Amino acid sequence: MNTTYLLTQLGFAATTIVYFWLFLRQLHKSLQATNFPEERKKRILRGTTLALTGWAVLTGILSLSGFLGDFSSFPPNMMIVLIIPLTAIIWMVSTKTTKEILLHTPAETIIGLQSFRVFVEILLWMLFVANLAPIQMTFEGRNFDILSGITAPLIAFLISRKKISKPITIIWNIACLGLLANIVITAILSMPTPFRVFMNEPANTIVAEFPIIWLPSLLVPLAYGLHFLSIRQLLIGDVKK
Repeated sequence: MNTTYLLTQLGFAATTIVYFWLFLRQLHKSLQATNFPEERKKRILRGTTLALTGWAVLTGILSLSGFLGDFSSFPPNMMIVLIIPLTAIIWMVSTKTTKEILLHTPAETIIGLQSFRVFVEILLWMLFVANLAPIQMTFEGRNFDILSGITAPLIAFLISRKKISKPITIIWNIACLGLLANIVITAILSMPTPFRVFMNEPANTIVAEFPIIWLPSLLVPLAYGLHFLSIRQLLIGDVKK
């Protein structure tokens, strides 16, 4: 097996596991700070953990079975891993429960978690070097999402010191969503489908492989989900730390 590919597989798996563990750990802390009944706190944490684990297992199985690697259908099977998380996250962010949890979550923590995008961009570049991903998927091509990961710790630090305003933080979130949308669209247009635009090889099929499938199914939703949460938190008022 290609050593670089093995390292990227381990890297994507490790990044996914570590950052979702950090997300769940913060959710636990935030829930403990709320006035929810203990049973409700446990139910929310347990439900979130089971949903994320189940989705990771399901997409892993669909990837290993070859279902997600079939780009001949229209729309391609891969669209499942993009549409389902987006729908679920939009609903989740809009609920009253999420609003209450956000009131007890440090704003800098939500933004600081975006640092995982640096690791993702390095791993994508490694896939390109191994001729497993097209150049436009990397920071040498059309992917500038690494800027989101690099600036996230700085924005988080400024928030913790109250050195940055809410409007500027909202603008940062929107700008980073733009960078994310750019690479997601580029990735879709690089797949071997009827609407492929980027014809250079290799085509973007590597994202359907396990565990790299967790990039579109878990890590991309984590990125825009954190932005949605941050924007809603900034719009609802002061956070009770």
